[in-house]
Amino acid sequence: MKLIGFNELRNKLAGRGRSSIYRDISLGRLPKPRKLGSRLYWVEEEIDAMISNLTE
Repeated sequence: MKLIGFNELRNKLAGRGRSSIYRDISLGRLPKPRKLGSRLYWVEEEIDAMISNLTE
């Protein structure tokens, strides 16, 4: 399981803004992040699966 930070998540989502990303999380369009210390991380496989589902 590879974790990615916010900047890597933005790159995968074509540079989407912070507000748009957090809105998508609250609406269930994106998986919820995992908190390690004071930082948030996402499981890369979950993000890739979500992107794949959108393009099918």
